[in-house]
Amino acid sequence: MSVIVDFSIFPVDKESSVSPYVAKAVKIIRESGLDHQTGPMGTCIEGEWEDVMRVVSRCFEKIKEDSSRIYMTLKVDYRRGYSGRLTGKVKSIEEKLGPV
Repeated sequence: MSVIVDFSIFPVDKESSVSPYVAKAVKIIRESGLDHQTGPMGTCIEGEWEDVMRVVSRCFEKIKEDSSRIYMTLKVDYRRGYSGRLTGKVKSIEEKLGPV
């Protein structure tokens, strides 16, 4: 079961900059070996359901070590029989846009 998740997590009981905590989650994602793309508002991760959810859970547990209140969003796109969609979806749009 291949999924892409759009995932964001951060503590809400800290100062205005939460980047040190977000960096801990991104490190876990990078070390997972799963395909991913980090953006300014979250990270997309592609893989099998169990693998992706394991990474999400590990990120939650890591942030929980330093925080008593956490905000997290998780959007999931499942498509049976497909992989490589993390880059393929963007490439498809770029091809339809043509030269800029």
